[in-house]
Amino acid sequence: MKPEEKGLFRTLLRYLGPGFLVTVGFIDPGNWATNIAGGAKFGYELLWVITLSTLILIVIQNMAARLGIATGNSLAVNIRKHFNNRLSSMIGITIVAACGATDVAELLGGAIGIKLLFGCPLWIGALVIVVIEVFFIVTQRYHKLEKIILIFLATISICYIIEIFIVKPDYSSVVAAFIIPKINNKNIYIALGMLGAVVMPHNIFLHSNVIHSRKWGETEEKKNSLTKFEKIDTSIAMLLGWAINSAMIIVAVSVFFKNGLIINNLEQASLTLTPLAGHLAGILFAIALLFAGISSSITSSMAEVNVITGFLGKPENPSTTLYKIAAFITAIPSFLIIISGISTFKILILSQVVLSLQLPFTLLPLLILCRRKSVMGKLRSNTTEFVLAIIISVVIILLNIYLLYTTI
Repeated sequence: MKPEEKGLFRTLLRYLGPGFLVTVGFIDPGNWATNIAGGAKFGYELLWVITLSTLILIVIQNMAARLGIATGNSLAVNIRKHFNNRLSSMIGITIVAACGATDVAELLGGAIGIKLLFGCPLWIGALVIVVIEVFFIVTQRYHKLEKIILIFLATISICYIIEIFIVKPDYSSVVAAFIIPKINNKNIYIALGMLGAVVMPHNIFLHSNVIHSRKWGETEEKKNSLTKFEKIDTSIAMLLGWAINSAMIIVAVSVFFKNGLIINNLEQASLTLTPLAGHLAGILFAIALLFAGISSSITSSMAEVNVITGFLGKPENPSTTLYKIAAFITAIPSFLIIISGISTFKILILSQVVLSLQLPFTLLPLLILCRRKSVMGKLRSNTTEFVLAIIISVVIILLNIYLLYTTI
């Protein structure tokens, strides 16, 4: 490798990280529920949703990160700054509700992972996850937290790589399913849940905030020249998320769908996986679920607290009293829902649908802001990106309308 190439590679390594924090958010327990439900019931026919969602995600997350770079502020702060109070408040309420739905999924998944591994009651597992989550948020040192999340992400990836080798899927059927869309009134609910589980509104807000962990320069020219590293970081991270989500569906098809089994909860998935694919597969499933629950709980709480402080016009600073209180209070509703006794699988899938229904309220402000030269300067969205983002938003809104029409 030439000296200039080594220098470029070292620079790239310094900018890798924020995208992977976002990736953890869309391999969360909500994804597990929707991916397992989709794979067990419909085979490979919804794999294309993961591909479509990931392509959408690369476009949207790049825009969110670039907004943070251009303005030096998160999406929440920019909405409060550039939209009227009534509209800003409405958007703020919907995203806090979406973050609440996310919290339930993350907390529940981690609690189930603890239950599967150690036999603890669900409420004890949930309490443990809350304590871990609040501890990391309140005492966070961002770069240390980033490294911890990357370790969790690596653990989840390794678990699923091993599981893929264990279940031996039909690769010839997998390839076509990645690109050929199949949708009808039977699979739309799960398909939209999968979309909501990958393209997550709180992750859009989170990315626009954590991108500030890197130095992007003071001038527009410097920022513009360095955004290539953000694009690489985001694209690599999103593609890793695509691979893990795809692996979830492939394992579900290879074990559950081929044996004609309907899976109604994650505990059942683990217990059924063990006799069909072996004890190791069951343990790996539980370990990956636990790490996914812990890591996504941390990042969803970061997003929620940053959203609250951003919309209230308060400092996004973990050392402030409001930040610490918000980190604790936002976990309480999720904990109460989990101990209420509602079906865990229904909670997980419904939470992902809530995220999908909120998406237009996040996407539209993002599109408007990224297109404004007064906001973005030279980092403003070009016509191609803007048109593509409009198409994405229209597709998501139409899917939401179809969901309401077929389920209400």
